Amino acid sequence: MRVLGLDPATHHGWALRHADGSYSSGVWDLSCRRFEGGGMRFLRLRSLLSEILRTTGKPDVVVFEEVRRHLGVDAAHIYGGCLATITSVCEEWRVPYQGVPVGTVKKLATGKGNADKAAMIEAARRRWPDANIRDDNEADARWIAECGFASIVAAGERPIA
Repeated sequence: MRVLGLDPATHHGWALRHADGSYSSGVWDLSCRRFEGGGMRFLRLRSLLSEILRTTGKPDVVVFEEVRRHLGVDAAHIYGGCLATITSVCEEWRVPYQGVPVGTVKKLATGKGNADKAAMIEAARRRWPDANIRDDNEADARWIAECGFASIVAAGERPIA
C-alpha cells in the first residue's frame, strides 16, 4: 500500500510511504519569489505533485492534513489554494484523496492531540531514526501518511507491506 502524505503550507511537507513501509520525504518551498505573482506557488505545487506521480507511480491514496482553523488570513488563503491544487491534481490523475484532522495526526504521533512542533519532530525521529528529518513539515507529512495507512488498514483493506 503506497500512501502520499502532504502537509499543505508555504513550506509544504511531503512523504511517500512505499509498499515495503520505507519512506521518501522532504519539504517543498512554495514561497513566492521576486517578480512572481501569488499564483506561482500553486503552479509550483502542481508541478511538484505531478512530478512525484509521474516518477514514482500513482500512490493508492493521497492524504493531507485537514486544518479547520487558521490564526491568519494569509495562512488560510495559502492553505485553501494548496488544497485546491492537491485535489485537482488527484482528480486529474484519478488518485483517491482524503483529509486527516490535525488532532488525529498529533495523537498518532505523540499520544496527545495538541502536541507542539518539537514533540512531533522528536516522535518522528524516534519512529524513523535513520531518516534525516529536517523540520516539523517533513515530520508532519510522515505522520499524515501513517494516519492514512492506518485508516486504510482499519477499514479492512489488505496492505501489501
